[in-house]
Amino acid sequence: MKTKLLMAGLAVALPFLLSSCGSSSKDAPVTKAAVTTPGVLVEDAWVRATVGSKDTSMTAAFMSLTNPGTTDVSLTSATSPVAGMVQIHEMAMKDGKMVMQEKAGGIKVPAGSHAHLAPSGDHVMLMGLKQALKPGDEVPITLKFSDGTTHDLTVPVKAFTEEEEHYHPSTTPSTTP
Repeated sequence: MKTKLLMAGLAVALPFLLSSCGSSSKDAPVTKAAVTTPGVLVEDAWVRATVGSKDTSMTAAFMSLTNPGTTDVSLTSATSPVAGMVQIHEMAMKDGKMVMQEKAGGIKVPAGSHAHLAPSGDHVMLMGLKQALKPGDEVPITLKFSDGTTHDLTVPVKAFTEEEEHYHPSTTPSTTP
């Protein structure tokens, strides 16, 4: 008899006990889903072909980066299995000459704006290439940003016919003043 009373009591009490475990109370704090803004958008990426160039051990990747967010983000590094080393570079004046160098702090992509990586400007430098790159090839590149996001890209290789001097400096001095 005691067992039947205990079972009946549990049958009546159990729904009340279980309902008190829920968070349907009007006094319970309401948590909103996190609102996320897409990370940096990458468009029009391409890598300069090395076939036909004097030095096939290095090249550069170019692209447009757009930041739809409300906080500045920087492209801080990149990697690619086709290169022994990948760096973020800029073209800068040094001792009256335009030189290519690693860009300290990476490439800033301002909030609500964009940054363009282009020949003779900021770019992703691929050095110690493991093979020559010809137009039509594709290069995997992973971009890393200051907000912790990454982008895995497959970038087409395109011919680049502008002045080679920017990416393959001559070892012989120029005779032009």
